[in-house]
Order: sequence, then C-alpha cells, then structure tokens
Amino acid sequence: MLHFTNYANQKFNILNNHKVYFTREQIEDVVCVPDEVGKNGKYLTYEKDGVKVILKKEGGVNKVITFYPTK
Repeated sequence: MLHFTNYANQKFNILNNHKVYFTREQIEDVVCVPDEVGKNGKYLTYEKDGVKVILKKEGGVNKVITFYPTK
C-alpha cells in the first residue's frame, strides 16, 4: 500500500507553481517499476524517468515522504 504524507500531497502544488507537473500515477509508477533503487539512511529512494521519490516503510505501509525532478 502506498500512502502520501501531507507534505508529499502539498509537493504537487509546490512544483506546479514552478511549472513542474507530476501526477499521483507517475509517482506510483516510479515506486512500482523503478529504474534505480537506493537507500539513504532509514529512507528508500526510487528513480525513474527524471523523477526521484523518497519513501519510508512503516508497519507494512509505504509512505511517500517527498519527490522531485532530477533533470
């Protein structure tokens, strides 16, 4: 299960203000079928098609902490 934190939900609007547009489906796709997977401390990182997603696993729930463009 994938859960977006409050900040991750706000991040859509933050990026939209800078003319960078992502959909929830794009972010979910990055997590489900990533090109690259990494670890940064207690967080997991997923990257695909110029998007990086920072995720934390808590009690069987994958929480999207934030995401951002890499290109």
